[in-house]
Amino acid sequence: MILTGEKIRVWLATRPVDFRKGHDGLSAVVQTVLGHDPYSGAVFAFRSRRGDRMKILVWDRTGLVMVYKRLEGGGFQWPRPSDGVIGLSPAQFSALFEGLDWKAVRAVRRPRPRRAA
Repeated sequence: MILTGEKIRVWLATRPVDFRKGHDGLSAVVQTVLGHDPYSGAVFAFRSRRGDRMKILVWDRTGLVMVYKRLEGGGFQWPRPSDGVIGLSPAQFSALFEGLDWKAVRAVRRPRPRRAA
């Protein structure tokens, strides 16, 4: 989808937004409510009131891209709308975008093998 192999930051707005907002309205929310720069290249995800729709805003170095997704027969697994914004890893965001429980995604740290002297 949007995420490539590069290290990318993903910010999830936990409170619902007015889904009539377009590029300019969502970029204003990113600046005023979330306190981030919409032109930073980070991915910003927004939820609808019902929780079955998502809008994503990202600057791709040539313009603002807005993606709209509606799940059929279910809803996204959203966090409680307490803090306003939380950071997600690209793997967690991919799970959320697919309608899966993103909280179950954990990074597995494998120890590096030691070199013999």
